[in-house]
Amino acid sequence: MKIMSLDIEGFRSLKKVHWAPNQLNVVIGPNGAGKSNLLRFLELMRISAQAALGKYIQSLGGMEPLVWDGQASSIVGKLKMSPLDDEKPPDSLSYELALARLGYSSAYRIGQERLINDSLIATDERPIPLFLERNPVKSAVFAEQENALKTLEEPISEEESLLSLAASPFTANRLMARFQRQLASWMVYHDVSVDRNARLRQPVVTRTERLVDTDGQNLISVLHTLYTEDRQFRYDINAAMRAAFGNEFEELMFPPAADQRTQLRVLWKSLQRGQSAAELSDGTLRFLFLLTVLAAPAPLTAIDEPELGLHPAMLPIVAEYAVAAADTAQIILTTHSPQFLDAFTDTQPTITVALSEQGETRLKNLNGEALAYWLEKYSLGTLFTSGELEDLV
Repeated sequence: MKIMSLDIEGFRSLKKVHWAPNQLNVVIGPNGAGKSNLLRFLELMRISAQAALGKYIQSLGGMEPLVWDGQASSIVGKLKMSPLDDEKPPDSLSYELALARLGYSSAYRIGQERLINDSLIATDERPIPLFLERNPVKSAVFAEQENALKTLEEPISEEESLLSLAASPFTANRLMARFQRQLASWMVYHDVSVDRNARLRQPVVTRTERLVDTDGQNLISVLHTLYTEDRQFRYDINAAMRAAFGNEFEELMFPPAADQRTQLRVLWKSLQRGQSAAELSDGTLRFLFLLTVLAAPAPLTAIDEPELGLHPAMLPIVAEYAVAAADTAQIILTTHSPQFLDAFTDTQPTITVALSEQGETRLKNLNGEALAYWLEKYSLGTLFTSGELEDLV
């Protein structure tokens, strides 16, 4: 299940945008155009499915800094998702969530929420094939086996989505529960700290983890789990590190530390002592982070400016991992780097240009004959540097 189209209204610079992403996407544009806001909205949708929206919005200062120009009365998101691959017949879903600002305060409530099965045929009794519906008057869910909407009697928080309750015992709707789990599992990575005091440099309590958290701070746990248990993951990481550092790289090590903790060390052939995570350069640690995220991606994985802190020679490796990750996940990357754009050779991603016009973000996918014409003569990076990509919008 992937995003086929996304409509956003009233969120930061995204006053009203429509976007149709593909499997592998790279979003470009000048500073302040709204690229990061697009990723932050995906993060907001993810958190809304986890019943943690109230605390999240509070942590960002309430609704005023989140709505367009501090003036919009609501934030609205509409997702149209592709069918689940194993569903017969296939079922595609559309989801709408509206956060209504309460006056000019920082508070909000869920104003509108609907999950629609686009594959069902509308009837006189059910003109809209709903899975769930919520408005200020009622909250109701659709039970598949009873073929009817059931109004919920228990009180529901005005700040949390009805979808976030889909995994609870009240729902017998299998597709709704699967959609909730997938939306909640999206991973959006931005502002990942790799500084000297970052937690991801420190030994961690040994535990099994297979997905890097959005803040990246459980990197060592995930690396330890996958590197020691998954032979293909170990082979791929070793190959990527040798491609970046040559035969000087030997392997990763995870020796025990005090108090049942595990540490990360990189073993180099010229050194007898492994180099700990605390000693690694920021670029090397960030490179390992990107490799791990893309080798074990979430269903939707978005990374803000993956080129930051990396030597240009590493960018083709990251691009290769992104292409491979797009076989099983929807990948969204933002970048300012022409070298990173040029790193995609055999497989060209969908390029989306973000531009700011009178304080509003505009998103436009580049495709068609005009782009093909320019690519016959120039690389994506050259076109980006010259401004031709933006001129094609």
